[in-house]
Amino acid sequence: MEIGQKFPLTIKRLGINGEGVGFYKRNVVFVKGALPGEEVTVKVSKVQRNFAEAEILNIRKVSKDRQEPSCPVYNECGGCQLQHLTYSGQLKEKRDMVIQALEKYVKSIAETTDIRPTLGMDTPWHYRNKSSFQVRKEGKRVYAGLYIEGTNKLLNINDCAVQHPLTSKITVGTRKILQKLNISIYDGKSLDGLVRTIVVRTAVQTGETQVCLVTTRKDIPHKKELIERILKIDPSIVSITQNINREKTSLIFGDETISLYGKETIHENLGELAFDLSSRAFFQLNPEQTVHLYDEIKKAAQLTGKEKVVDAYCGVGTIGLWLAPKAKEVRGMDVVPESIVDAKKNARNHGYKHVRYYTGTAEEWLAKWKRDGFIPDVITVDPPRTGLAPSFIKTVLKIKPKRFVYTSCNPSTFAKDLQELTKFYNVDYIQPVDMFPQTARVEIVAKLTLKKK
Repeated sequence: MEIGQKFPLTIKRLGINGEGVGFYKRNVVFVKGALPGEEVTVKVSKVQRNFAEAEILNIRKVSKDRQEPSCPVYNECGGCQLQHLTYSGQLKEKRDMVIQALEKYVKSIAETTDIRPTLGMDTPWHYRNKSSFQVRKEGKRVYAGLYIEGTNKLLNINDCAVQHPLTSKITVGTRKILQKLNISIYDGKSLDGLVRTIVVRTAVQTGETQVCLVTTRKDIPHKKELIERILKIDPSIVSITQNINREKTSLIFGDETISLYGKETIHENLGELAFDLSSRAFFQLNPEQTVHLYDEIKKAAQLTGKEKVVDAYCGVGTIGLWLAPKAKEVRGMDVVPESIVDAKKNARNHGYKHVRYYTGTAEEWLAKWKRDGFIPDVITVDPPRTGLAPSFIKTVLKIKPKRFVYTSCNPSTFAKDLQELTKFYNVDYIQPVDMFPQTARVEIVAKLTLKKK
């Protein structure tokens, strides 16, 4: 194949980034915007050793699941990848993405395991409780939004179809105030300018909202007037903070956060649990689906009140606390010290004296606890997209808990990890959960049980 070459192509499936996948003379071709079952004419735009990328010239056979995207900037933005696919189609294809990953790395598991239909949302729109929109200035106008995929051009976004409406309203209102007060804006190329990001998080259950301005330095001109005007945008705003990020980096937050108005945290409920969230605290972006996800983890853990549970990669302790009512003891660990501080606080706030949290790696603590005679009955994990550390998998296979509940946001690394885990564990079932409708991402809860000797 060569760039500019045109040919017909039948789309067989979706790739992990939501692109259509076809085969031309045994070569894999990725086609953005194409759907399984479609027959398209394409033009090659990029050629690599093992694959090519192509763009659609025309669709000769249209999928019955194709629909018009509701977002006016869908094709430019890149934040969502599947708005052109009906929601029932999205749920079906996300299950298929899990199957594809298993077929690639553990074919026998793909053929023999109960892979359940994807759990979706009743209303798969406006679910994200937090937005982090970059701020830039063109001429006299201040923009807030996301970068157009593959470019350094900022796309101004007034209303996002997957963001909670309050986050959009407050972000737009704040950027207009910055423009009105002529507060300097970060230019993205140097550290000139002050405001670089507007972060808004709203607590869906309690109605409290926090606004955080990420700046390159501490001093803010017209600070008093800025705060007063932001507060007038919406009565839900109970906290305004400033985070200082002096580095030339793609990371949103720096290390220093200052309270400008009201409370330092906002309060949110998740099922029967309650959390205080600071500006930088990690919290699930789709709280409605998080309840379903955690309930699936609870089902897979099969707790009776007698089990010792380890919540590895525990973050602020949400999963461990969800399991605590039916566990004899819960221990969690994380390498981020601030997360453990929050986890301990959350456990105290809920009155759980049988829940403890520790700073450090899971493999270090599990090995130490084994020497001390503590062997967990259940280990639950929800690792980053990179999957489980090989050293952690080795430790688990030495300790051999009765049940291992694996929650994953990346089917590929999950399937790779199963190559080792299935030497000692059976995969009872895999439950896909749609945490991010309209995108190509899918979450998985898998129940693994120790093989009988």
